[in-house]
Amino acid sequence: MTALAQGSLVVVFGGSGFLGRHIVSRLAKSGYRVRVAVRRPNEALFLKTAGRVGQVEIVAANLRHADSVEAALEGADAVINTVGILYETGKQKFAAVQAAGAARLALLAGQKNITKFVHISALGADQQSAAVYAQTKAAGEEAVRENIASAHILRPSLVIGPEDDFFNRFAAMALIAPALPLIGGGVTKYQPVSVFDVANAVAACLAGAPAGTYELGGPTVYQFKELMALLLEQIGRKRLLLPMPFFVARMMASVTQFMPKPLLTPDQVILLQSDNIVTGEEDGDLASLDVEATPIETLLPRYLRRFRPDIRTS
Repeated sequence: MTALAQGSLVVVFGGSGFLGRHIVSRLAKSGYRVRVAVRRPNEALFLKTAGRVGQVEIVAANLRHADSVEAALEGADAVINTVGILYETGKQKFAAVQAAGAARLALLAGQKNITKFVHISALGADQQSAAVYAQTKAAGEEAVRENIASAHILRPSLVIGPEDDFFNRFAAMALIAPALPLIGGGVTKYQPVSVFDVANAVAACLAGAPAGTYELGGPTVYQFKELMALLLEQIGRKRLLLPMPFFVARMMASVTQFMPKPLLTPDQVILLQSDNIVTGEEDGDLASLDVEATPIETLLPRYLRRFRPDIRTS
């Protein structure tokens, strides 16, 4: 594929989220004009400083509403879809956002002859999965492929970085709890990938990488309990690592799923029973995109330092 020229307009849907904001920053540095399409534009104004004056534009758009999506696509040369949810709230349902929303965006982009389309999915996307999250991720991928033959599908493993909801959440838990839970014994495998590497992968897609499906994982595979041990080492705290059988996790999830920001949902318990690592069965990986995978040990100190006891008491 040909490279997208500097100055081209790239529309990033969901650009104010954890992954989206780093993609916006990376694309601005590459010289693209960036339009950030989000449901709440006032919460994305901080992104204007990611580029030169006028380089980053914020607009209102909701994947559930075709008119707003079509307006956001006006004049676009490329589209990045980072929209996804970890749990359902209100009208933000897996099927509406990750399946129908992705399909609507791809359809409208295709009608406008936008051929550069990068869709952020997830490792484990599978229409046969028992988890609705994984089912709808797979359905979204399929819809994108049907409408944009030249699309790039990126499937990251656990994405980590300064604003992540994984290490930050467990580090905060470690401040007040005497133990951290190891659901299913903590043996599920992950291949955590830096948010900066994923942003670089998106840039590589726009720079001319072949279309296809790419699995994005870091350089090392860890069991969940190894990640918790690494976390405690980084924040300088000693906590018990307490195994929690899946049946106990399911019971807990049946209650916590109704919290405004659930600690655990039944769908997540299902996902925790399968490894989340690169399979090598797709078109490529980070190396295929000329992105060198960053060891998470070099990234964690940048943002977990604030949880250390010597820092918090100083």
